Amino acid sequence: MEFVIHLVLVLHFLALAAILGGWIAQRTGGHALSAMVWGARAQLLIGLLLVGLNEMNDEALNHMKVGVKLLVMLGVLAAAEIANAKARKGQPRPALVDAAAGLTVLNVLVATLW
Repeated sequence: MEFVIHLVLVLHFLALAAILGGWIAQRTGGHALSAMVWGARAQLLIGLLLVGLNEMNDEALNHMKVGVKLLVMLGVLAAAEIANAKARKGQPRPALVDAAAGLTVLNVLVATLW
């Protein structure tokens, strides 16, 4: 079970890289909002899977921390989805792209420092 949890954690980190990599590409003039959106979607689902796997493995979880991370991740996903929808309509929203990246970094800080 530990191997599966670590493998899923690697996927979680790759989704994190997609969000931040998409943000960097977007800020340097590229068009990588879809990478951010799919990274945010994947990170949310994989994060929920990680919680479930750790619960099944009888790991002690801090449910308050999980709840805070879930709320922040919903903010990331909302900002990325709205920015992507607006960009497809020709109304780019760089502040939402920056918000998604900033909230992603906040989630990393919560994960590591709490």
